[in-house]
Order: sequence, then C-alpha cells, then structure tokens
Amino acid sequence: MIKRRTLMANDQRHTMLLYGSTTAGFKYCIMVALILAIASCNGPYISKKRGYFNIELPKRGYQKFEREGFPYSFEYPVYSQIIQDSTYFDSNPENPYWINIDFPKFGGRIFLSYKKIGGKALYRIKQPDGKYKDSFGINVFDKMVGDAFTLTNKNDVVSNSIKDSLIHTPNNISGVFFKVGGNAATAKQFFLSDTTSNFIRGALYFDVTPNADSLKPVQDFLQVDLEHIINTFKWKTQ
Repeated sequence: MIKRRTLMANDQRHTMLLYGSTTAGFKYCIMVALILAIASCNGPYISKKRGYFNIELPKRGYQKFEREGFPYSFEYPVYSQIIQDSTYFDSNPENPYWINIDFPKFGGRIFLSYKKIGGKALYRIKQPDGKYKDSFGINVFDKMVGDAFTLTNKNDVVSNSIKDSLIHTPNNISGVFFKVGGNAATAKQFFLSDTTSNFIRGALYFDVTPNADSLKPVQDFLQVDLEHIINTFKWKTQ
C-alpha cells in the first residue's frame, strides 16, 4: 500500500513538471513574438502607392456640330453627345444656344454658355443682406471677361495653382484658357470671343468627387479634345 502511494505521488510530480515546462515554453513564445513585433515597428516606414482603376480610353475621332440658327460651329469627339442645356446649375439658360458636351464613359461634361455682346441678360446681384436678387442688365464684353476670371478664381480655395494662357486660333478666334491645379471641381475652363458680338464660356466638370490623381488620365485625354474643339470653333456670320 505504501509502495503504491509512492508511485502515485511520483506520477503526479512528473505530471506537474510536464505542465510547468509547457507553460514556460508558451510564455517564451509570447515573449519572442513581442520582441519581433517591437523590432519590426522600429524599422523604416515604406508608404504604399494608392491604386486606381485602369481606364480604357477610346480611339479619337471627331464630327461637326453645326445646328441651324446657332451662332457658332465646331468639331467634337464621336464618343461624346451634344445635349441642349435646359438648366444651368439650377437656373434657366439665358438663351437657346447653351449646350453641353457629355462624355458618358467618363462621367464628364463640358458646359458651353453663349452670350450675345450688347444683348440683355439676367444677372444675380448680391444685396447688402447677403441675399441675391435677379436683375436684367446688358452683356458688356469687359464685364463678361471679368466674370470668367472671377468664376475660375473661386477654385482658389482647393486649387494649388491657376494658370491662364491666351488663345488665338487659325479661324481668328481669341480667348483665354484656364488650367486649375489640385482637386478643383473644374480643372479646365476657357472663353472665346470676337469682342464685338459673340462670347462663349466653356468648363469641364466630372460627376465625381474631385481627385486630381485619379482624374489625371482622363483630364489629359480630354485636354486634346478641348484643344480640337477650340481650334475648329467658328463664329457664323449673321
């Protein structure tokens, strides 16, 4: 009886030793893992480049826009659509010659707003209380040029640069082209005029949250189309 109890005691002691060694090994593994984790945190930081979806660009081709009664004509891409502008930023267009050039594949749109120099127009005049009141006025060339610069400079809050360059095409069309850097709602704008009778302003917008990096491939692609529209633009003799 005494011998049997001695054996049982030895077995229990052996079991306790095994358990103790297993626990010690487990704690050792945890300590090694923590040391490795701390060491890795002290290593040099390597940034990961942000990826964007690959955009398949269409083959270039152009067609002519020449609609009866319109005071202008130009060539525009075959992968775009001309749509009559029925509303312009929640207000009615000034005349029937306001159109949009839509790019469904890119979710982009070029707004073209035409004004007759010397013609009547509806202007929103800011009142002393901060509210706006509609008022009829005359389209003066210098004022429309100033408005074009003012509208472009409204992007100054989110842009990192605004560059303007003079335009003079083989069709004797003059104007100014604006390139707005940064995450502006419209990075490319322009206006064209003969300074005596006709004035048109264009602005490229995208129906997405502005992001200069992700939109750059499309912006660069449509830059060529904008240049083609401008270089083929003509005023009609009325």
